[in-house]
Amino acid sequence: MNNSISGFSKLSKEEKINWIANEYFANPSEAIATIKQYWNSDAKLQQLHDEFIENTISNFYLPMGIAPNFLINDKYYSVPMVIEESSVVAAAAKSAKFWSTRGGFKATVLNTEKIGQVHFLFKGDSSKLEIFFNTIKDNLIASTESITKNMQKRGGGITSLELRNKTAELENYFQLHATFETKDSMGANFINSCLEQLAKSLKEEAQNYSDFNENEKEIAVVMSILSNYVPNCIVRAEVSCKVEDLAEKKIENPQEFAEKFVQAVRIAEIEPFRAVTHNKGIMNGVDAVVLATGNDFRAVEAGVHAYASRHGQYSSLSHAKIENGIFTFWTEIPLALGTVGGLTSLHPLVKMAFEILGKPSAQELMQIVAVTGLAQNFAALRSLTTTGIQEGHMKMHINNILNQFQTTAEELKIIKTHFENNSISHASVVEFIEKLRK
Repeated sequence: MNNSISGFSKLSKEEKINWIANEYFANPSEAIATIKQYWNSDAKLQQLHDEFIENTISNFYLPMGIAPNFLINDKYYSVPMVIEESSVVAAAAKSAKFWSTRGGFKATVLNTEKIGQVHFLFKGDSSKLEIFFNTIKDNLIASTESITKNMQKRGGGITSLELRNKTAELENYFQLHATFETKDSMGANFINSCLEQLAKSLKEEAQNYSDFNENEKEIAVVMSILSNYVPNCIVRAEVSCKVEDLAEKKIENPQEFAEKFVQAVRIAEIEPFRAVTHNKGIMNGVDAVVLATGNDFRAVEAGVHAYASRHGQYSSLSHAKIENGIFTFWTEIPLALGTVGGLTSLHPLVKMAFEILGKPSAQELMQIVAVTGLAQNFAALRSLTTTGIQEGHMKMHINNILNQFQTTAEELKIIKTHFENNSISHASVVEFIEKLRK
């Protein structure tokens, strides 16, 4: 079987599906039925989804859930979350409820700077390049005016432009390092358009600069692209209360719990193997809201994990302390998000998510996302330091196991009753189903 094809993108949607089904499946008609089962019955809505990406054949569904009772800066939110992992939404909702009676979450946007770079090679005298840059800097910025004028009306635009000499790391390598304010837009297209114009103007100005020799006039632009590392686009989220106020059914000794919790965070601060899993838990909450609001979770993930490594070793994104009888738990993470542009005005469920959140600004969305990540982290650490992570997770996960075995309503009732007082694992559930069916 030859699984290569020429001109796949030029095929119709039906032709693409037929080729996939016939090439990869023993039962092509069954494969086609499965693919079409997930099409939207509204043809116009389906076409909208088809046009989000290329070579579409179907829709891939993820569950959308709601975590209510998030009290953030004295305002209640119900948070939409899109994720496939059991217990994440339940954990977020549980944390939200817990902290809603203890003052809620506080969130602050510390800064909103975004970064883009023109990467270029210059074979010449670097001191001459610096003089040249300082001479033409205003011209470079002015050349982007047609792109930036609407953003400037909203209070955004290019906030700084500098020349960076990177020749110590790579021969002849320099950067135009630009910073941007993009207001409620994530700004990727805006930033990239500005950078490409800066690169074009840089080359033109070099050609006309009389102090350069012919070799120096030939500036070679390698690429012009935004950075998803945004260490100056930071939001802080935190919770705090008196240690004794942490008491609840599963926290009978709040002082012991708080001390153990702080130790668990400290371990994640100094041990990369733990930090990765610790931060993955934070991103369970972050990514779920980022997806629900039509933002780019891959960009967020890349930037967040780079930030977690900024001191030379991968470390925890959250921190905890006990001071003067007060327990405080917080995170500071980089989040470049948008509430306009992209899918935010196209995807019907994304528009609904923004309605549910009260049509937040980009800065408010940053706060909501950071808080959800912190809530998720609190829930995980509370489980880890008390009953263990598997008790709650497996109670949620049992539904997935039962669905795999297509259990009947009668079987479901017997199985769930049995595991109310017995340890849950994949093996124990499978074993019980097999016994039941004998």
